[in-house]
Amino acid sequence: MSLRRTFCAIGLLTTSVTPVFAATYGPELQGFKYPYPLKHFNFQSQGQSLQMGYMDVPAKGSPNGRSVVLMHGKNFCGATWESSIKALSDAGYRVIAPDQIGFCTSSKPAYYQYSFQQLASNTHQLLEKLGVQKATLLGHSTGGMLATRYALMYPEQTEQLAMVNPIGLEDWKALGVPYLTVDQWYARELNVSAEGIRNYQLNTYYVGRWKPEYERWVDMYAGLATGPGRKRVAWNSALIYDMILNQPVYYEFKNLQMPTLLLIGTSDTTAINKDIASPQVKARIGHYDRLGKQVAKLIPRATLVEFTGLGHAPQMEAPEKFHTALLQGLNAL
Repeated sequence: MSLRRTFCAIGLLTTSVTPVFAATYGPELQGFKYPYPLKHFNFQSQGQSLQMGYMDVPAKGSPNGRSVVLMHGKNFCGATWESSIKALSDAGYRVIAPDQIGFCTSSKPAYYQYSFQQLASNTHQLLEKLGVQKATLLGHSTGGMLATRYALMYPEQTEQLAMVNPIGLEDWKALGVPYLTVDQWYARELNVSAEGIRNYQLNTYYVGRWKPEYERWVDMYAGLATGPGRKRVAWNSALIYDMILNQPVYYEFKNLQMPTLLLIGTSDTTAINKDIASPQVKARIGHYDRLGKQVAKLIPRATLVEFTGLGHAPQMEAPEKFHTALLQGLNAL
């Protein structure tokens, strides 16, 4: 049986966007400053020596003996969890925020067979190295799909599961979203620009409301995508998009047995390839005001928390409201 709570978004005003030209960063985001010390986990995977960047932040408040692993989204990085890391650490949690292979400060292999299982296995190896035997998972966007896969693979190591506007609440391919080859994705990713990122995030993530602090994340993403490693970054991004579209977790939500918290900004309209879908398909997908409720019914021990009027990243739009709900939810599960 699912439980549901609703938080209304008030006092959020539309703000004009002043474009800022992005810097450029190295292929592993060299030059971009992370909010906490960045460490690296070196390991072997698919015959290659790879490294994962990660932050491991101890409890700042009274330690509660619990760990939270943060899983970032497709167009996000571990750094974008900055306010959530602080809130969780202040509340007594140890917080581990890795960058997955192919993203941000981690390796961009020339070839990698991407799967959510592989990324979950990589993360599990990292946690074993850090001595974390059991953890709460908090996944945002694509990180929600990864957190779901991790929880299904390692249920004994997953104390709780929490997801913030996860993608994968519907199977876009089955609903008729057009297929793109990896080569087509690669061509699209080579054309990424700061202006395009900003406009997409404004309309999809923030429901037309912009704040100056969002510009840092545009700079981060655009600086990586247009920097000296742009071709390697674009290629890995293309492979990851192919993974997302072809490896749905939707059909396995019913198998999640751990307490699960769904944190949903109801005005989110995220749906990959919606821009090239037919009008009929476009009208059917990306409605988080309905998707959150539907998936909460599929997950046996789900609690749904809705943020009315917020978009794809409520933890960034309304951090105080979001973190109050997150901490209450984790304590109640």
